[in-house]
Amino acid sequence: MKDIKKVFRNVEQALKKTSWLQDGWEIYNRGPYIQLYKDTWHNHNQGGVHFETYIEGPQIKQKAFPICLHAEEDCPNQQRFIDAFLALEGERINSWKDYSVIGTGHNICQRTLPLNFKNLEQRLMEEFNRLRQLEANIDLALAQVE
Repeated sequence: MKDIKKVFRNVEQALKKTSWLQDGWEIYNRGPYIQLYKDTWHNHNQGGVHFETYIEGPQIKQKAFPICLHAEEDCPNQQRFIDAFLALEGERINSWKDYSVIGTGHNICQRTLPLNFKNLEQRLMEEFNRLRQLEANIDLALAQVE
């Protein structure tokens, strides 16, 4: 089995090399768990708005793992933000292959990927690049509810 922490370190390094990451983006990497977020998304304690993926024991056992967009308890007016954001982006997210709009609790959307180590780093980069398209409307929805 491939070392998940090494995979996530490699993804972090690849993200740092992208031109867009320099524009206020942050990475929180805790080994088999990674968050990607903008510094204005109230995620300084990992409880705001962020893109997230993790591959821990249960995901290894299930041979599948999530990549998601969350708005957790540090997000101002959490449910209002989620509703405002989904009004802007729900249709686009629903058009993405295998993505589900959730919109309750802290889960905004999620895709479950099969845990296959072939091209895993590349697949994670593709998903983060897809989710990054939501940046402007995350900012807009936050501005609407703050």
